[in-house]
Amino acid sequence: TTLKLIFSIFRFFSLSLRTKLSPSVRAAAVNMSTLLVNRPQYSWLRELGLGEDNDGVYNGCWGGQGQVVTSYCPANNEPIARVRQATMAEYEETVQKAQDAWKVWADVPAPKRGEIVRQIGDALRGKIKALGSLVSLEMGKIYVEGVGEVQEYVDVCDYAVGLSRMIGGPILPSERPGHALIEQWNPVGLVGIITAFNFPVAVYGWNNAIALICGNVCLWKGAPTTPLTSVAVTRIVAEVLERNHLPGAICSMTCGGADIGTAMAKDERVGLLSFTGSTQVGKQVAMMVQERFGRQLLELGGNNAIIVFEDADLNLVVPSAVFASVGTAGQRCTTTRRLMLHESVHDDVVERIAKAYKQIRIGDPWDPNTLYGPLHTKQAVQQYLAAIDQAKQQGGTLVCGGKVMDRPGNYVEPTIITGLPHDAPIVHTETFVPILYVLKFKTEDEAFAWNNEVKQGLSSSIFTKDMGRVFRWLGPKGSDCGIVNVNIPTSGAEIGGAFGGEKHTGGGRESGSDSWKQYMRRSTCTINYSKDLPLAQGIKFE
Repeated sequence: TTLKLIFSIFRFFSLSLRTKLSPSVRAAAVNMSTLLVNRPQYSWLRELGLGEDNDGVYNGCWGGQGQVVTSYCPANNEPIARVRQATMAEYEETVQKAQDAWKVWADVPAPKRGEIVRQIGDALRGKIKALGSLVSLEMGKIYVEGVGEVQEYVDVCDYAVGLSRMIGGPILPSERPGHALIEQWNPVGLVGIITAFNFPVAVYGWNNAIALICGNVCLWKGAPTTPLTSVAVTRIVAEVLERNHLPGAICSMTCGGADIGTAMAKDERVGLLSFTGSTQVGKQVAMMVQERFGRQLLELGGNNAIIVFEDADLNLVVPSAVFASVGTAGQRCTTTRRLMLHESVHDDVVERIAKAYKQIRIGDPWDPNTLYGPLHTKQAVQQYLAAIDQAKQQGGTLVCGGKVMDRPGNYVEPTIITGLPHDAPIVHTETFVPILYVLKFKTEDEAFAWNNEVKQGLSSSIFTKDMGRVFRWLGPKGSDCGIVNVNIPTSGAEIGGAFGGEKHTGGGRESGSDSWKQYMRRSTCTINYSKDLPLAQGIKFE
């Protein structure tokens, strides 16, 4: 009914244009009318400051003289609105303005910086529904996940406010009389933040809030396919800075593609580059940053496993595995891609999960009843089909799913595949789609080894009631991942802990715990307040 109404309005509008306007004006008007931002049901986009054409550069002033890109809705592949990206000249101007802004921001006491971050969190709260809807519309994740993602930014702001009164180093005992030995932590200066399409708000928030209270300024390049979210978030943050008479360039933004990302990686003025994306691109970024001996924070791929032992509570296992494998249509870096089942429960669990898959409510991501939306791009659909073909060729059996859905947008069926060897090439390949590979194991040692044999090391989880096994899993011979869970899914991390992984996941840590240290540089300081000059280690030099 809604679609019929939309088409009726569009048809009426088009007919009116044909009868009243000249051909050239008519063509331009029809093109404008096809943008979702101009349709009444998407009028809330205007609340976020978005229009047909949007500036993709912010450095205290809005601009954008580069390529014009159109953002599309993955649920129907219709155009939402356009963004003008940054030129290299605008990138250079923005970095210079950010450096000037840092001179102001670094002099603001940390608790006062925390107050600004608190205001950013409150401003996000005021726009949480509209911004969550935009994430759903532009990225494709369901509405509750879109709102939840904005909530993560809000939560990190709250966390950072408290942290702004706590960061600092210890006073250490000096072996020399009349001397003090302290650690001083200072900001790195300019933090470059490159984020991915799957979390276009939260990952920026993790970096931005912590970097700000540490005394840094930020330069953000969001994913080229979610530019409207980058613009909308930056507008909210910019209003807070401007209201407090602070330079807007404290939180700068340059929308763009690989050219801007490469410039950030090679730019010695970028004190820390935080990159979230694929392992393949992350490796290239790491090499460019390392070549200039820069500092990097990498959040890359994950090939995450849930291990289910014979004593597991299957009433916890089934919803956990379904949420972790199907949530965000398999496009989380923490998505469960491998489900390892003890041979005694294998068949039962597969049957239960397959039944649950068939009950998943698929639909428009902004419909509150929908649990599963589209893939982000048409290219992802092709990757999904290619992975299924490879799995079949390597001995896999399709339990459910495996097809592209016959409806508008980038919808595919959530898929379960059994029968593959644990070391099959496709099992060891992270494909960013909703395909779950189910493996059968016999022993604990076998399961732990399979968990660790992939190149990535992001998230992992076991389901068991055996406390000895729990602590073996958490210990040195257990999981080698950065996130090691028990009786919960691999996805859905809280902001209070450090988020990140090992090996090809990149080694970076964001958000909670002591992740703030990555955004600062440490100096060991010795102060002589005596009238003597004793040397360390008792050395005499007279």
